[in-house]
Amino acid sequence: MDIVVVGAGQAGSALVSKLRGLGFDGGITLVGEEPVVPYQRPPLSKAYLLGEMELERLYLRSEEYYAEQNITLKLGAPVTGIDREHKELHLGEERLRYDLLALTTGSAPRRLPAAIGGDLGGVFTVRTLADIDRMQPELGAGKKALIIGGGYIGLEAAAVCAKLGLDVTLVEMADRILQRVAAPQTSDYFRALHEDHGVDIREGIGLEKLLGEGRVTGALLTDGEELAADVVIVGVGITPCTQIAELGGLVIENGIKTDAQGRTSDPSIFAAGDCASFPHGGGRIRLESVGNAIDQAELVAENMLGAEKDYVAKPWFWSDQYDTKLQIAGLNTGYDEIVTRGEGETVSFWYYGGGKLLAVDAMNDSRAYMVGKRLIEGGKSPDKAAVADPATELKALLKA
Repeated sequence: MDIVVVGAGQAGSALVSKLRGLGFDGGITLVGEEPVVPYQRPPLSKAYLLGEMELERLYLRSEEYYAEQNITLKLGAPVTGIDREHKELHLGEERLRYDLLALTTGSAPRRLPAAIGGDLGGVFTVRTLADIDRMQPELGAGKKALIIGGGYIGLEAAAVCAKLGLDVTLVEMADRILQRVAAPQTSDYFRALHEDHGVDIREGIGLEKLLGEGRVTGALLTDGEELAADVVIVGVGITPCTQIAELGGLVIENGIKTDAQGRTSDPSIFAAGDCASFPHGGGRIRLESVGNAIDQAELVAENMLGAEKDYVAKPWFWSDQYDTKLQIAGLNTGYDEIVTRGEGETVSFWYYGGGKLLAVDAMNDSRAYMVGKRLIEGGKSPDKAAVADPATELKALLKA
């Protein structure tokens, strides 16, 4: 049996490695559009961009590993079509046959339209190694950096630019940074953190257009103000990469639609990672995280070999900004109350909905994160007053 995996990122690497780890001895081919072996994305916009991590340390596994495991790498190979009837993948003129196919194509950053200057020189998104390599030489101390978007990508980019000595302004069109993903308390924490590091945060103001001929020189905001800018970094969200699935006529629903075991609308084709939407809590969900990419991909590997297991997501996320580490457990959708534990730089916000613990945002507090994660996964909701009381031992919450 021949298994082909398209998408050489975190999920794709995890999937092919798991197949070999399970003892599968058939053909495995990993196809990637980028010309490099699978690498970690989170450090790209942090340690790697800051020059604190060498390229080789980004790689999830060495090229030699894939050779030793008899995994064929086809890198720098965009997929141009899928022939589901004959079970063939088109790589330009090349035809690659499969018995089972997995799509781990990930996601791509939203870009600004060319009509408002999105294609000007000096305008960057943060997603690939090539993105960062193009951006790095531009981030010189004293330059003016404009960050579009106050989500985690935008805030991480702002932190890096500030650490590199740039004059940083961040523009968020929503009423507050992190509005889509976090409580006002978390927004307040990170707003204060960035302002303490000299970042000028503008909330409730959008971008009208970027200015410049050929290269960006500034920006016109929706309130009429013009800002000078040498570099613009766009962090306005990501979208699932479904183009290859669409070429094959697969069902798309906020990503590549799969069942609980990772099968798409074609039983010979699976999907995992950022690109896949799957059943969760009576609805459907798509998770954009390293943890999900690994867990889901490894389960799909098992199911490709006949395990017939349903995927039960255990969402967790993180963000590093300056010396602050944010760790998130659970999903806060539907929360109606926030319980605060701690204060200052070390604090956690506990999200409750209808009396049930849904999620925890923990800043510089790994214990709160770990306990919260265990509680959420165990379906336990500790007493709110006990959570808020600094005298309560966190471990005691697990026994309540």
